[in-house]
Amino acid sequence: MRASGERSAFYAVGRGTGGLGDWVTLLHPPYTLWHLSYVAFGAAMIPHLVLWRLAGTLVAFFLAVGIGAHALDELHGRPLGTGINGALLIATAVVSITAAMVLGLVYGGWKLLPFVVIGGVLVYGYNLELLAGRLHSDVWFAVAWGAFPVLVGAYAQHFTLTLAAGVAAVAALFLSLGQRALRYFVCATSAVAVAMVLAAAR
Repeated sequence: MRASGERSAFYAVGRGTGGLGDWVTLLHPPYTLWHLSYVAFGAAMIPHLVLWRLAGTLVAFFLAVGIGAHALDELHGRPLGTGINGALLIATAVVSITAAMVLGLVYGGWKLLPFVVIGGVLVYGYNLELLAGRLHSDVWFAVAWGAFPVLVGAYAQHFTLTLAAGVAAVAALFLSLGQRALRYFVCATSAVAVAMVLAAAR
């Protein structure tokens, strides 16, 4: 909830007081579920699906993206207008992202280390706009929140990747790019609609 009283997103249920509603809003539920679905798609690309490995990968991504990335995002400009304390957002992000990375290393060890490192760089680099914001772009969004979850979801199954997983990762990348483009289209058409209404009212 913004200071003006407007909802910051259609799923925003908080009042900007730092209460439970703000925490639920912080999770960006539709988008978190969307990105977690990419993990499941990746795992489904590998023969002989192991459910407990999929569950562990989903938990790790929920911690890193659903909680950690979104806490960092809220810290940077308060786009959701929550009243969650800044220090608490930092602690939440660090603890959740670290927990996700530890889970990956405990399960996969050296085999998952490259993905764990890349994931850490992506989540901190994108959301904190490091390297002069070079990682904070539509392309890197599609790589980090589209293709990467698919590849990790697939690889975490049996520590191997298949052509099908690669194709699914590319598809997720373009779907994510499409989502970003659609967002701009909706904003543009909304602005035009408002302008037309105002012009007609004169």
